[in-house]
Amino acid sequence: MVLPVFFTGLTMGISLIVAIGAQNAFVLRQGLRGEHVFAICLTCAVSDALLIVLGVSSFSRIAMAVPWVDPVMRFGGAAFLIWYGARSLHSALSAGEALAVSGRGQPAPLAKALVACLAIIWLNPHVYLDTVVLLGTISTQFPGRETIFAAGAVTGSFLFFFSLGYGARWLRPLFASPKAWRVLEAGIALVMWAIAAKLILSA
Repeated sequence: MVLPVFFTGLTMGISLIVAIGAQNAFVLRQGLRGEHVFAICLTCAVSDALLIVLGVSSFSRIAMAVPWVDPVMRFGGAAFLIWYGARSLHSALSAGEALAVSGRGQPAPLAKALVACLAIIWLNPHVYLDTVVLLGTISTQFPGRETIFAAGAVTGSFLFFFSLGYGARWLRPLFASPKAWRVLEAGIALVMWAIAAKLILSA
């Protein structure tokens, strides 16, 4: 009974984060540029693990008990995503070093990359709603085995983010063209703004 519960958590964990979103777009970009890939992937995976543990520990009940948490996270996250989208669009429209895939220009400092990564993760209410609430709810279907379910979901997060970050290198020949990189940056901007709009409109 242990393995089925573990693999249920694994598949559910991956399925909830596999769709392209702000976090995944950021990891993809870092992987393509080859900048701080391990640190970014580890940050995303560990953050996901903490959120999953919160979900299994009934974080949704905490949110219900503290109603101001949702609007604060919603509008704070939307503001950050709008800013980050504008930054990506600026990179798409400019022809400077920011468009280099690798080997040209200076990489962003690790601290700056980590701050951006953490903001994208922790200021996005959908991370809480999808990962925390949904996985936390599903885990209740396995009384006494919630920890096994959570372990599977955490494993899924580590597999996904490290595969995305390090697998992006295979796409580098495609993005060796500044035009292709501009398209990616513009796509990231649209993703950021679409998520921001969804957060605001669903308030």
